[in-house]
Amino acid sequence: MRRLKAGGGWQAVRYTFRKGFESGGIWKMYKALRSRNACKTCALGMGGQHGGMVNEHGSFPEVCKKSLQAMAADMQPAITADFWTKFTIPQMSRWTPRQLETSGRLIQPVLYEQGKANYRTITWTEAFTRISDKLKALKPEETFWYFSGRSSNEAGFLLQLFARVYGTNNVNNCSYYCHQASGVGLQTTLGTGTATVVLEDLDKCDTVFIIGGNPPSNHPRLMTSLMHLRRRGGKIVVINPIRELGLIKFKVPSDPISMVFGTKIATHYVQPHIGGDLALLTGIAKATVESGRHDLEYLQQHTNGSAEYLAELAQRPWSEIVAKSGVDEGTIRQLAEVYCQSQGSIFSWTMGITHHTHGVQNVQSIVNLALLRGMIGREGAGMMPIRGHSNVQGIGSVGVTPKLKDEIFENLNKSFGVRLPTTPGRDTLDCMEAAHRRELKFGFCLGGNLYGSNPDAQFADEALRNLDMLVMLNTTLNTGHANGLAQETIVLPVLARDEEPEPTTQESMFNYVRLSDGGPKRLPGPRSEVHVIAQIAKLTLGKSEAIDWEQMEQTNTIRHWISKVVPGYEAIDKIAHTKQEFQVGGRTYHKAKFNTPDGRAQLVVHELPEITPLAANQLRLMTVRSEGQFNTVVYEDYDLYRHQERRDVILMHPDDLHRMGLEHDQLVTVSSSTGSMHQILARGYQEIRSGSAMMYYPESNVLVPRVVDPKSRTPMFKNIIVTITKEN
Repeated sequence: MRRLKAGGGWQAVRYTFRKGFESGGIWKMYKALRSRNACKTCALGMGGQHGGMVNEHGSFPEVCKKSLQAMAADMQPAITADFWTKFTIPQMSRWTPRQLETSGRLIQPVLYEQGKANYRTITWTEAFTRISDKLKALKPEETFWYFSGRSSNEAGFLLQLFARVYGTNNVNNCSYYCHQASGVGLQTTLGTGTATVVLEDLDKCDTVFIIGGNPPSNHPRLMTSLMHLRRRGGKIVVINPIRELGLIKFKVPSDPISMVFGTKIATHYVQPHIGGDLALLTGIAKATVESGRHDLEYLQQHTNGSAEYLAELAQRPWSEIVAKSGVDEGTIRQLAEVYCQSQGSIFSWTMGITHHTHGVQNVQSIVNLALLRGMIGREGAGMMPIRGHSNVQGIGSVGVTPKLKDEIFENLNKSFGVRLPTTPGRDTLDCMEAAHRRELKFGFCLGGNLYGSNPDAQFADEALRNLDMLVMLNTTLNTGHANGLAQETIVLPVLARDEEPEPTTQESMFNYVRLSDGGPKRLPGPRSEVHVIAQIAKLTLGKSEAIDWEQMEQTNTIRHWISKVVPGYEAIDKIAHTKQEFQVGGRTYHKAKFNTPDGRAQLVVHELPEITPLAANQLRLMTVRSEGQFNTVVYEDYDLYRHQERRDVILMHPDDLHRMGLEHDQLVTVSSSTGSMHQILARGYQEIRSGSAMMYYPESNVLVPRVVDPKSRTPMFKNIIVTITKEN
């Protein structure tokens, strides 16, 4: 594999043509990407009524490998009936995530029964009957309902309504394993759980902080905005234990100058300890105050807790900040100087911040730093959590949480006469642990890969096996279809977003709601998610005065309900007719008036988390995604930007490799408090901070303990102490 000197560039163009040819031709791929549907991958947002490859600015072409990969997956040929007799579950369980993903499109309902070697095809009627009969036989509190962020607002709203009318609040989504800490951290400080900026703010700022994230691999379209920022003299501060190629230099394929010469991205790049972000952010804040360039007037007028926060910064010793961050005082003061010179800073982060036992505190510390200089409440400045799935934010907005927001709860009763349960609901990991204890007997998964998303993969496998029934709605196969199979496991094939028979909507990370037109089926067999949910609800609950489930098969009906119950979503009612996409009201902060009881933001004081000492053969592990994957979906086994041709590796600094007496590519066993992985290649990787290591998710989930941030219930997929042992 040729080592690249920049992200993006001609290799991305060549890849585009290759995927196009694989999918039936470049023109066919182009037409699919240009359809009036929201992009299927990241939450940065693209497409909708302006057509594919167009962003909220109207900029074209905006395309990335992730959207190509997702589209190509949906354009695969069908998995035919003989597949299920040819391949056994034990065989499939040994396949890689990529092998499963590239097996083809699901087109028939299939059933697995424990004790059998294979899935078998069943009719839709049998599938619906089995599911509804099981639900009728169980108590509602014996069930849980899990949602992927790739589904539509309509499907998400309908399924959570079904679950609650059935009688349970065990309703949760994939954000518990990614950005839940962002939502909690922002809500407790600013009164909103989402970004406070819009896309245009990136064109008005002069500084962007990218903390614990790798947008060139996971959100490539963001690189265009970063390129423009650098051209107008702006600064980009990257905080990441790994020096990522695309954050150093990137060639934006849609820009000729960038393609020829490349664009330097980071002006400042700092590599803290894994888990050292909170200490580093505290140090930047302390240096800012010591220079006298914090905005005391803003703090006094628009925040609570400033006196306590400033006192905490004053007493916090530099020696502790340096030791716990892993960054020297001089470098921290340089970062503070960059911040103090800024007239408009946007703070962005991803799961390098949230995947810790102190993830909420990490997010709150970012808010603290922004409030310190009044960087929230005006244009060109604010908070920008970079979310993953294309509609993970919308799924949360329409009520997919264990506890409904009070206003949604009250509106459902007031507007439609729906009576809802008031029992506490379980979050995602709580559901897995309850399933392991056999307290839950039924799981319903709207998309995604619940097994593959979980920490402690062995435990997840056991928990799901303990269920009486597991139902999964998917377009393609994943590791969750070959592992953690219940006594009865039913897989239902559903349509992709651009195949839906009726329009659906999605919400971007900028709180912008897009309308997707849908389109013709590519293959016979799969059905609309909304149709599947409504049919099962009708068979399970029957008709009621409050809800006509047949009417609920129409997405227009669902949007009418959403408009009446979800704050800020009023405009969704007529969106299919007006084609007017919209910004959700009350979330963007261009004025220093916050959605808190007194309209003021809250600063939060924290203790700095300890950095666990390492033994001679130990490292701090972070699980990561590769350039060739999206969440649990692996499209390519190689990681182009990190120059890795395979995934069964542990990357560590060459100094650590030599200190442990290891050779490059020596086979080792990697162990944590939770599990072990054997036959792993130990590789020296110059770009990672000494004392740190990285391995690929989801394969390395076997090493991730079921230890969570107590405030967000997000597992610690980062900062795992692992022991490296030579194999003979």
